[in-house]
Amino acid sequence: MESTLLVDLSRAQFALTALYHWLFVPLTLGLSFIVAIMESIYVKTGNDEWKKITKFWMTLFAINFAIGLATGIILEFEFGTNWSNYSWIVGDIFGAPLAIEGIMAFFMESTFFAVMFFGWNKVSKKMHLLSTWLVAIGSNLSALWILVANGWMQNPVGMEFNPDSARFEMKNFWDVLLNPNAVSKFLHTVSSGYVMGSLFVVGISSWFLLKNRDVLFAKRSMIVAASFGLLTSIFLLGTGDESAYQVAQKQPTKLAAMEGLYDGQTRAGIVAIGQLNTQKEIGDHQDEFIWSIEVPYALSFLGYRNINAFVPGIDDLVFGNKELNIIPAQTKIDQGKIAIDALRNYKDAKKTNDTQKAQEYLSVFRENQCYMGYGYLNDPKDIIPPIGLTFYSFHIMVGLGSWFLGLFFIVLYFSMIGKIAEKKAILYAALFSIPLGYVAGEAGWIVAEVGRQPWAIQNMLPVGVATSSIDTNAVMITLSLFTLIFTGLLIAEIKIMLKQIKIGPEGE
Repeated sequence: MESTLLVDLSRAQFALTALYHWLFVPLTLGLSFIVAIMESIYVKTGNDEWKKITKFWMTLFAINFAIGLATGIILEFEFGTNWSNYSWIVGDIFGAPLAIEGIMAFFMESTFFAVMFFGWNKVSKKMHLLSTWLVAIGSNLSALWILVANGWMQNPVGMEFNPDSARFEMKNFWDVLLNPNAVSKFLHTVSSGYVMGSLFVVGISSWFLLKNRDVLFAKRSMIVAASFGLLTSIFLLGTGDESAYQVAQKQPTKLAAMEGLYDGQTRAGIVAIGQLNTQKEIGDHQDEFIWSIEVPYALSFLGYRNINAFVPGIDDLVFGNKELNIIPAQTKIDQGKIAIDALRNYKDAKKTNDTQKAQEYLSVFRENQCYMGYGYLNDPKDIIPPIGLTFYSFHIMVGLGSWFLGLFFIVLYFSMIGKIAEKKAILYAALFSIPLGYVAGEAGWIVAEVGRQPWAIQNMLPVGVATSSIDTNAVMITLSLFTLIFTGLLIAEIKIMLKQIKIGPEGE
């Protein structure tokens, strides 16, 4: 009971930190490029109105950037405090991109942030513009290395397990960096940040228009943000398609949970909207949905680029499917336990210098090694992530992403014909879409992280084995403290942001 509680509390603490961190990161990613574009227009035109616009949004960017640092630093420290077993087992691989992020990207954005924010009238226009672009690039490079590490957790490549040290060791850095899962995750994540930044600028600009304040500033800001948002929303759809394809190839249990698919299907469709049957259990014969609207053939095509492809469901993955050579989860668990026992016996034989026995056990371990992670599980149904949370989060993310695309198109159209200030309904819709952007972003991360449960490293290391052996009360205390601190930081940011917005572009 103590061990289960420790794992649950550690997961809750990490989830809390990650969710709060992601409230700050997307705005940083999006605003950095929008500000750089605005300053580029200022340098090109020499129009001081664009300088005023740039400085206003740069101030909001700086507020968000400063407060967002706290959660990011704590998030990385938690790998050593709450997840030391994980850090020990994969530190050689996971630590490399995080170290590069700190040395290369973080220091670059931090250094040029000082020039960008405090360098007005102290350096040349071109030098200041270069600093602004380097901050934007540095912010996105930070995201790259962090998402390379996360992508490796979802699809571990470029490494092998060393039975002598009981650790995963990197064998090919480029395989880790160019991991298809990491590439698609990076592109999808940063483009969602661009959309969030665009929503923020469009929404705040709408507020100024509704108040009939700083109209020229608001219209120009809106045109830049809506253009950037429209382009990146289209790109977001493409990267989302590639991300779903990678999930289908490497994480079929996540895909099945995302679509609430229990019985595998040929020519499977995507559920556009639906209500899950909460009474449905793995292996029974109840309907998956109380009601649903489906797009025929779409899941087979998007997941396997073939409308005739078979998409395995939850029941197939748990109980197996002989016709399609899908191995039952129980078989994987049994082989995993053999691998764990063989590894333990191998290390004991090495200690006693019994070379023959050591080689025999090592051979058995190698034969079953690919399922070693499953050996820590006891119930085949444990390989399935929380279905309801994954399903609804995925569909909320997709639905809101479609709404944002349409919103940017409408806002840009009326902005270009000079009638956006008259469209009060559109302005209110844009203003109230700001929190929806955060909802979509958080939903996306829930799909990514909850959807890969029970794995810390896909198919290789369950979350329950990755935790630290620390006192449960210590985790409870820090969880409570972090909740208070992060909530305080969020309230502080909102208050400072609102105060600065009310001051407007005319203020310092």
